[in-house]
Amino acid sequence: MLRVKVPLADRSYEVVVGNGAISELDALLASTARRVAVVTQAGIPLEVSLADREVETYVIGDGEAAKSLATIETLTRGFARQGLTRRDVVVGVGGGMVTDVAGFAAASWHRGTPVVHVSTTLLGMVDAAIGGKTGVNLPEGKNLVGAFWQPSGVICDLDALASLPERETRCGLGEMSKYHFLTGDDLLALPLDQRIARCVEIKADVVASDEREGGRRALLNYGHTLAHAIEIATDHDIAHGEAVAIGLVFAAELAAELGRIDEARVDEHRRVVAGEYGLRITPPERLEVDELVALMARDKKALDGLTFVLDGDDGVEVVDDVPETAVRATLQRFVAHGVRHNE
Repeated sequence: MLRVKVPLADRSYEVVVGNGAISELDALLASTARRVAVVTQAGIPLEVSLADREVETYVIGDGEAAKSLATIETLTRGFARQGLTRRDVVVGVGGGMVTDVAGFAAASWHRGTPVVHVSTTLLGMVDAAIGGKTGVNLPEGKNLVGAFWQPSGVICDLDALASLPERETRCGLGEMSKYHFLTGDDLLALPLDQRIARCVEIKADVVASDEREGGRRALLNYGHTLAHAIEIATDHDIAHGEAVAIGLVFAAELAAELGRIDEARVDEHRRVVAGEYGLRITPPERLEVDELVALMARDKKALDGLTFVLDGDDGVEVVDDVPETAVRATLQRFVAHGVRHNE
């Protein structure tokens, strides 16, 4: 097993990566946790078995529509019936949607109940389960309601990846390709367990320096501003990691429009995302520029006008108040490019 520490002083926790890592779950739970609320979805390939603890399982719906305040109400009312206390624990078993929901429910219940995540998707292992960002969607935007609530531990059981659909694998690769531009690391050269552990290390380092996204942590949203807009505009036909891949290339094109990088650097984004990671980099043809701009303006990172994470001479950084004219000009070309090449 590989173990990575997320260093947050007295709230530090361990991420365990490896085949059969779920066997470590009991050791990550506090001895005081008599009741365990397992939040999961139908068809998740891992089961929780804990001796000497009262376990109740809550199966939530699939898809982004279930990532809602209504689901949080259903869960917390279940916690009430179960008699869950602050000494007990919530365990999220599933992909990023499950750990986001389970984490927010835990943060909300009694104003903070411990949570442990058992991640079953590549996307969750390299991103969603790490760092304590939890939340649900509103019709107006993605992840607009949530809380920072660090888990007590995270398990990345590689056995779960054996049955992962191809699309879920692509989603994980979309987030993984983001780390290439943040660090320059050739992650694909590593064995899978080391690749995942390295992504966790990168994210853990960023989270430790900026837990609540006041500065550096926002860099982890590279490619996400357009990605979230695409997800909503397509009613999630384009999944998160797929949208991030498209968003990374758009962010590079926008940076070039602003004179921050040259065309060679844009080409490198295309080469890495499409060539090395094998991901789609053109948007669907049905997207409308006006809708995308409106959705991006609602992004939770936005502080003053349109905010993007963009590449530049000093590397990737947050850029506030990006001129809407530049965004629209880049989007017009980008969306038109998608029309010509989308099949």
